[in-house]
Amino acid sequence: MMKKTLAALFASASLVLAGVAYADRPGADWISIEQAIETAKGAGYTTIYEIEADDDHWEGKGMKQDGEVHKFKIDGRSGEMKRDKKD
Repeated sequence: MMKKTLAALFASASLVLAGVAYADRPGADWISIEQAIETAKGAGYTTIYEIEADDDHWEGKGMKQDGEVHKFKIDGRSGEMKRDKKD
C-alpha cells in the first residue's frame, strides 16, 4: 500500500513540475526572441541584460539610451511593447 501511495504522489508531483516548466517556454505562435530584442531596441534599449518567456509575453531588462536600467514586457504573439518602465 505504501509503494502505491508513494508512486501516486511522485507521479502527481512530476505532472505539476512539468506544467511549471512548460509555462516558461515561448508558444509555437510567438514572435522569436530575436524579434522581441529588435522591438526592445526600437523602443530605445541599447543593451539587453536578460530576456525570457513568461506566461504570454517576453519579459526583460536592459539599459536605454538615457543610461538607466528599465524593465519591459513584449506580447509574445503580437510583438507589441506592453510595459516599459524604469527599474
